[in-house]
Amino acid sequence: MLGIPAAILGHRDNGDLTTFGNVGVQLATAVGFLMVPMAIAAQRGAATMGEIVARLGVRRFQPSALKWMAAAVGAYLLFALLYSALIVQPHQKDIAEGFGTIPIQVLLIVVAAPVSEEVCFRGMLFGGLRERLPRLAAALISGVIFGGLHALTGISAVPPLIVFGFILALLYEKTGSIIPGILLHMLNNSVALLGQ
Repeated sequence: MLGIPAAILGHRDNGDLTTFGNVGVQLATAVGFLMVPMAIAAQRGAATMGEIVARLGVRRFQPSALKWMAAAVGAYLLFALLYSALIVQPHQKDIAEGFGTIPIQVLLIVVAAPVSEEVCFRGMLFGGLRERLPRLAAALISGVIFGGLHALTGISAVPPLIVFGFILALLYEKTGSIIPGILLHMLNNSVALLGQ
């Protein structure tokens, strides 16, 4: 909903979005991915901004989280290698060029997307599912929704992104914080941006 004005104002006659439209829609999506979880946390009793972000998993983490981060990277790379070798080389549409200059690309792809997506999909969705479901079921559901969100940029990349989301949910469970997941998500998006 927040991106509709940017999509209307920033469209070309052929239906494509201008740089303004692309940036506006991406920024609106990130803002929505932050505002909705924060509103839900506030509605469920978090009274201050500190309580809201803590409820969404934005907490300090112990140095032991580094070993879990390394394990997460290893598990994801192993899956990605096997998927590429045995099934198909995943391909995603290059959305970066639609954002204009490199600093804007970095801001949207390397900073805004990982922070907002981790708050939404791990902090809110996985955290909420975890209240009623076992760990693996909650992680799988949040991973499937996270991966499915990216289907428009390339269907062959959805299975690895489902696994990435699943692993990041388990990382959150192990560390008690979404910050390690944000850092790995930033690393992943940085590598993807450099690869394009």
